[in-house]
Amino acid sequence: MSHDEPQPDLPGDDDPLAAEILEFWEVARGRAGLGKVDVVTGGSAASRVPPPAWSFGDEPQLADRLLAAVLSGAKTATSSAQWEYGDGAPVPVPGELAILLDGAGHPRALIRTASVEVVPFDQVGADFAAAEGEGGGSLEEWRAEHHEYFARTLVGREPADDMPVVCERFELLYPR
Repeated sequence: MSHDEPQPDLPGDDDPLAAEILEFWEVARGRAGLGKVDVVTGGSAASRVPPPAWSFGDEPQLADRLLAAVLSGAKTATSSAQWEYGDGAPVPVPGELAILLDGAGHPRALIRTASVEVVPFDQVGADFAAAEGEGGGSLEEWRAEHHEYFARTLVGREPADDMPVVCERFELLYPR
């Protein structure tokens, strides 16, 4: 794209949090070593548009607690019920980027998905439970906490032992 072509509309023109996410993306992608070619080429629209931004959990305090665990290195994985994705919606794939938000919706971290596996709830392993960095890190605590979470957040469904769970491992790219 030449510099005199119209630029695509980017989020953030009238939304302060969206503008904050754009600013964060500019800093984070550079510090994470992404977009080095943009210095020479001017970048593409895709390199200027931030990845999806989201927070953990279903309440601000939980989002803040889990974000702190990511930033400390204690949390390197996350899980969700595959049912939350809806029929035919894709689950995360390795290499995807995401911006993690705190409980107030401010961008705080950039992560990259390292691996994804979908397994029944009762087959999630102890190593994965420990990588989630929640509670005491035991599989029993993971199952109890996640059963309670899924019971609270799933609409029209009850958690079950055979419920498919998306088990995603990620790496923290920024800040380090």
